[in-house]
Amino acid sequence: MVGRAPVSRLRYDRRVRDDHELLSAWRSGDAAAGRELFGRHFSPIFRFFRNKVDDAAEDLTQQTFLSCLHGQANFRGDASFRTLIFVIARRRLYDHLRERHRAGGLAEEIDEASIADLQGPTPTGALAAEQEQTLLLRALRRLPVDMQVAVELFYWEELSIPEIAEILETPTGTIKRRLQRARQLLDALMRELAESQALLESALGDLDGWAKGLRAQLSRA
Repeated sequence: MVGRAPVSRLRYDRRVRDDHELLSAWRSGDAAAGRELFGRHFSPIFRFFRNKVDDAAEDLTQQTFLSCLHGQANFRGDASFRTLIFVIARRRLYDHLRERHRAGGLAEEIDEASIADLQGPTPTGALAAEQEQTLLLRALRRLPVDMQVAVELFYWEELSIPEIAEILETPTGTIKRRLQRARQLLDALMRELAESQALLESALGDLDGWAKGLRAQLSRA
């Protein structure tokens, strides 16, 4: 029929472009490709920042995507875009924390300090819908930053040990040991912070469920 493109051509035009293609197109001036890439990866990056530096989460999320646009980081062979963008997000987070705390002498030890140490008391209740989620968030924020990041990437984002190692620029064996230690420390912190035995038992009894709920809560701008 005149004027109708072959079916194969229509299917080709409508195919889903992968992240590599979208990033390349965005860097070449395709704003729609940038919006699509942003839509795919906004939630995990926003969530990554929100429970650490809530007041700067939106700005840091935008800075992370703009770093991709301006070519400050590139794909390494088989690296996924998700790994790349978390590498950038982690570096932006640490730069932000160092800038805030340079005068306090903590600038070179950000990874060993906790968000609670660096940020002080924060309205964690505003970020969580349930008491159990608030308890979990408070405990997470008392882990050393590198440990908190590893835990969240593994349990919330379901990244592999090699991917987390690349993001944290740390050997895989170290990441495995860090995750084991983090789970032990997280349990201990929740026991210390719980306001009642009933709350502690509820939180620990369905920790995966509360973690998933908190993950969803933190994704909301």
